[in-house]
Amino acid sequence: MSKSYVLLASAPQTALFVVLGLLALVFLIVLFKYVGLYVQAVLARAEVGLFDMVAMSLRKVPPALIVRAKITAVQAGLTTNTRDVEAHYLAGGNVLNVIRALIAAHRAGLQLDFKMATGIDLAGRDVLDAIQTSVNPKVIDCPAKDRGDSTIAAVAKDGIQLLSRARVTVRTNLPQLVGGATEETVIARVGEGIVAAIGAAQTYKDVLEAPNRISQTVLSRGLDAGTAFEILSIDIADINVGENVGAKLQADQAEANKRMAQAQAEVRRAMAVAQEQENQAKVMENRAKVVENEAQVPLAMADAFRAGKLGILDYYRFRNIEADTEMRKSISEKDHLADDPKAT
Repeated sequence: MSKSYVLLASAPQTALFVVLGLLALVFLIVLFKYVGLYVQAVLARAEVGLFDMVAMSLRKVPPALIVRAKITAVQAGLTTNTRDVEAHYLAGGNVLNVIRALIAAHRAGLQLDFKMATGIDLAGRDVLDAIQTSVNPKVIDCPAKDRGDSTIAAVAKDGIQLLSRARVTVRTNLPQLVGGATEETVIARVGEGIVAAIGAAQTYKDVLEAPNRISQTVLSRGLDAGTAFEILSIDIADINVGENVGAKLQADQAEANKRMAQAQAEVRRAMAVAQEQENQAKVMENRAKVVENEAQVPLAMADAFRAGKLGILDYYRFRNIEADTEMRKSISEKDHLADDPKAT
């Protein structure tokens, strides 16, 4: 009885020692895994607790990343909430890039809070690059170098073509960065403005004498409205004289008019030929009628002989008259040939 009582009394103590041992083991694992990060956070006053790090691991958030971001923000004099940083990571954002952008904006005196920065980052924009472009304006080539055209072609009112290139200096407009148009829109609008400005010039010489008029005209149109950038300046980098488009168009129009006139003349010629053929057909038809009528004369004479209306003397008299007519006609033709040597 005494031995069994001792065994029953020692069982709870053994279970307690096992539980304490397991707790000690878990504590040592946590201590070795997070003690370094915890010490860094304490020394940097990042305000990230040990149990917060364990909870982050359970939520599949890397504690080292969050601690590093917090330390970077604290060292730069920024105040950030650990929950907000962790939520931005879980949303798929670039935590360190956002912290760097906040630090850059703070040092440059720009108005950028954590909410706006995370919104820009989650929208797919590089928030750090946007801050850097705000501090150090960016130069955009118009047209873009990676496009097929190297110049912008425009025609003045006198018909002379001008080939130009521009450089647009822009900086990021942070309030319009989310939802604002990109560089492609700015390039397209500037190109359109240059074409309109050159097209409004009376002669190409006016543009060559004062290229800055193009810049002033384009800037006054407010081309940066609705875009993610603010246009600071538009500079004409190069401008050259191209083709005489007006003369070329006039030449093409003259050629087209000539072809049209030729086509109309050909139509008239074809109509004349058709009319001539029709007239010849009518002549042949009339000749056939004459021959047909002449063939009726001997028949009529024969009928007259049978009816007694025409005698033999009358017939010979008709033949004499006919022979006399033929002789006079022959003499007349010979006299005509003698008077006109060219006829021979």
